[in-house]
Amino acid sequence: MAKTNEIILRPRFKRTLSISNDKALEVFDHAKTSQKAFIVSRVDDHVFIKLPVQERHFWTPQLHLEINRIDKSSSMLYGLFGPSPTVWTMFMFFHFIVATLFIGFSIWAYTNYNLDQDYAIQVFLMFFMILVWFVLYAFGRLGKQKGQTDMERLYSFMKKTLNLP
Repeated sequence: MAKTNEIILRPRFKRTLSISNDKALEVFDHAKTSQKAFIVSRVDDHVFIKLPVQERHFWTPQLHLEINRIDKSSSMLYGLFGPSPTVWTMFMFFHFIVATLFIGFSIWAYTNYNLDQDYAIQVFLMFFMILVWFVLYAFGRLGKQKGQTDMERLYSFMKKTLNLP
């Protein structure tokens, strides 16, 4: 798995398969029942690969695959690594709150500036929100780093299941 951009928190990949999407999806349906090392679930053309519950921790990633048909004998595989949807939603909620507070403090500072009142506290809070955003980003990077070995396990399971080199 090539890392083309180190700043991405949710790595993606794309690969052309020399089998039809129906055959690839059948392979994952078979893997769902034939092994116990991973939890495989499927909804339409989407496959989700997760580690078993007893092996998961807060930062454990999951692999989301989308297998689209190109023609009768080939398909396109799109993969996305990411945290559990709950963790991802929590981080996006925190980012939204920080952005909203930043905008609110900037409006408050601008209003005080126009009223010739002291606005140092509001500017301090704006810079504090920027600091909080960097801390959130650092936690996201830490989570990605902690989940790196799990990402490699998920990726190699996907390759082994599809018989890819």
